[in-house]
Amino acid sequence: MIRRHHAAVTAAAGLLLGCAATLADESEDKGKHSMSSSTAAGHTNRLIHATSPYLRQHAHNPVDWYEWSAEALEKARAEQKPIFLSIGYAACHWCHVMAHESFEDESIAAVMNEHFINIKVDREERPDIDEIYMQATLVLNQGHGGWPMSVWLTPELKPFFAGTYFPPTARFNRPGFRELCERIGQTWRDDRAKLEAGADQLTDIIRKGLYTKAGAGDALDLSLIDQTAEQLAGAFDTQHGGLLSGGTNKFPPSMALDLLFRSAARMPDDAPQRNKYLDLANLTLEKMANGGIYDQLGGGFHRYSTDVTWHVPHFEKMLYDQALVSRIYIDAFQITQNPLYECVVRETFDYVLRDLQSPGGGFYSTRDADSEGEEGKYYVWTRAEALAILGDELGTAFCNHFDITETGNWRDPHDPDTPKNIPRVLRDSKICAAYHGVPPTEFVQKMLDGREKLLAAREERVPPPLDDKILVEWNGLMIASLARGGTVLGERKYIDAAAKAANFVLEHQYKDGHLLRAYRDGSVLEAAFLSDYACFIDGLLELYEATFDRRWLDTAVKLNSAVIEHFWDEEGGGFFFTPDDHEELLVRTKDVRDGAVPSGNSVQLMNLLRLAVMLGDESLQNLAEQTMRVFADDVRKSPWSAERFLAAVEFAHTGPIELAIVGDPKSDSTQALLREINKHYLPNRVVMLRNPSTDHTLDVPLLENRPLVDGQSTAYVCRDYTCQRPATVPAELAAQLIASRSQ
Repeated sequence: MIRRHHAAVTAAAGLLLGCAATLADESEDKGKHSMSSSTAAGHTNRLIHATSPYLRQHAHNPVDWYEWSAEALEKARAEQKPIFLSIGYAACHWCHVMAHESFEDESIAAVMNEHFINIKVDREERPDIDEIYMQATLVLNQGHGGWPMSVWLTPELKPFFAGTYFPPTARFNRPGFRELCERIGQTWRDDRAKLEAGADQLTDIIRKGLYTKAGAGDALDLSLIDQTAEQLAGAFDTQHGGLLSGGTNKFPPSMALDLLFRSAARMPDDAPQRNKYLDLANLTLEKMANGGIYDQLGGGFHRYSTDVTWHVPHFEKMLYDQALVSRIYIDAFQITQNPLYECVVRETFDYVLRDLQSPGGGFYSTRDADSEGEEGKYYVWTRAEALAILGDELGTAFCNHFDITETGNWRDPHDPDTPKNIPRVLRDSKICAAYHGVPPTEFVQKMLDGREKLLAAREERVPPPLDDKILVEWNGLMIASLARGGTVLGERKYIDAAAKAANFVLEHQYKDGHLLRAYRDGSVLEAAFLSDYACFIDGLLELYEATFDRRWLDTAVKLNSAVIEHFWDEEGGGFFFTPDDHEELLVRTKDVRDGAVPSGNSVQLMNLLRLAVMLGDESLQNLAEQTMRVFADDVRKSPWSAERFLAAVEFAHTGPIELAIVGDPKSDSTQALLREINKHYLPNRVVMLRNPSTDHTLDVPLLENRPLVDGQSTAYVCRDYTCQRPATVPAELAAQLIASRSQ
């Protein structure tokens, strides 16, 4: 279960906690009951028609499940029954546990069906619903939340009780789910007014917490960004890198590293703080790349590490992690030219293209953690298995390098007596090569051969289930990383894969000027959210800078206009999470906090700033400034929760490096200039190109009056539309780019 932390509970919420605690404590005080055997045989409910793989996992529960729909909500109102809302996602381990223990149990399902209208929601399809009721869960549980999320609502959709995982009978200091359902049903009958009063109070708290009003404080500036970077640096683990989250859990700190890199880039090369930030970043990235959180055979990152050394992961693989983590490795490679980082980027991209890209081009959402009912079974090895596949000579060297031991480096809770191993790298390849008396280059090739053989053997195993829905938001993040990575690495196949994904979204998830968040097997979700638009626009802008194909920029501009029309808050500024024609929910949220993915307002702020420069559109700059003012107080109070927003603020205050390229994009001379640009870490760059032989329609200030020099491809390095002397050779351009960083 993932834990989040929230601000202090208000006095009104305290009243609700009293009510909630009574329910929970009395349930815990009951004796344990044996659970009847789980059997779903003969049951098929409405979820059989769902597009979400997560919902379809519950289609044969004896629970009378509904999707979130007008039918379900109307039934609750007509029968005046409370709603039990269960929110999770396909790769959620504890969601599977609760489903097996409780939702497949005939007797528990009977209690649920008697007392509630039961609604199942995939949080990845409906983040709007998840956001609202996660807020309730956090308030009622002292800042703790996660998935599965279990929330009870009035027929008017107001929450009155919430938690996460509940066992079927009382244990783990948690009330038993069956008894909890019975007690809530009884309290609804006998003391409904008390529950409704608490629900009203909690709803007020949620509405205030999820709608940000413009503050009266000072505007955000670079000093806050540098202060936040310093605080983050102080919280990093100086032995193993990363930031702790929830005890020993460590998530890849992509957005935190982005801030460290940005602050470091504005410092002199010999500044102690710059070196400290880069050292912490390199420590983190190297430990992650060598740890079990990284799939040492197949590439790509698991969700998070359950220990401080990045060894034992939660084994699910999320598309958004592949996007965000690969992007920070791209930045790190530009800064350091460390070949390990390039290798990680390539292997992560290759994993995504191999395992998560659909035949049509869109990217699937998730590869589950569990296979054959056991978490991690697909990924772990005994030493005997590795030696049987690789042979004694190669196998011994391989096992030594990847820490595959006779005694095991991990205890499988499902099979604790069998010594198993999660591959990781504890020793440098040069040390291992010397130990085995093999030249380093030969040793590396042997390890690559061994990986290929073990990976082929692993692919014969039963794989973890695939959540094959295609989400616009996560595809946008992946498109952006592939496009940028393809330009930095000079690898066209990654740019082509990004373009193929963008084409898929526009063909299947774009209708009548509106995006459609989710697609699966020909069916779409008729809704999309700010994060879908913002992340897809970001991806399109990166695709434009990778290809200079006008259609990507034109589509980004069109979608940006739709965001302003349908999501902008005319009264308070900033962007709502839902469009103006969305169904009415408990609150129309407007928030800036980043989570596992960056917030829609954070990404859209950067989109506005980039497009304002690219188009020379002052109105977009004004909207960006309003957005920064709206969220200034919230960000200042909790800057660690808005790292991506602060990255955009840094862009606004530092000012972009405007790069105008004039020349045929296919010519060797133009490509040489572009390669030089892509060598450099320029987090606030904007790149546009005019082909003088074909492009006569791109009328923007950045490209105006930019002629070829002596008929050669030419680069203009500009700030505020004031340019340095035109450069026609890479060395001259490199000098200008280095100088521009210190301006």
